[in-house]
Amino acid sequence: MKPAEAYILRQNEPYRSILLHLQLLIEHTLPESHLEYKWKLPCYYIEKRPICYLNHSKDYVDVGFWHSAHLTKYTEHMVSENRKVVKSMRYRTLEAIDDDLFIKILKEVEKYKNKSFLK
Repeated sequence: MKPAEAYILRQNEPYRSILLHLQLLIEHTLPESHLEYKWKLPCYYIEKRPICYLNHSKDYVDVGFWHSAHLTKYTEHMVSENRKVVKSMRYRTLEAIDDDLFIKILKEVEKYKNKSFLK
């Protein structure tokens, strides 16, 4: 088993289910993406460019987007917490995931995959 997959599967519920659901949404929406294990986290890449990472932290799952500096849509749903580059979506329950919104954000992030992380 690959380290990124092992990371996801070793999480306790409900975080394992949240991570698996997000993994499904990412791979369905961005079929050209591939899952790697970088910085001790599952990270999705398109070619050699990182798109997002998945992280179980405290009592939520964090999906961080590196290209968020370019995003103008959906930012009201994201958390930045004094981070300069990354903004993220946070989920505490599986039911909290709005599939349509998450897919829209993924498609928006994909538009900037070849841009620098900073504007």
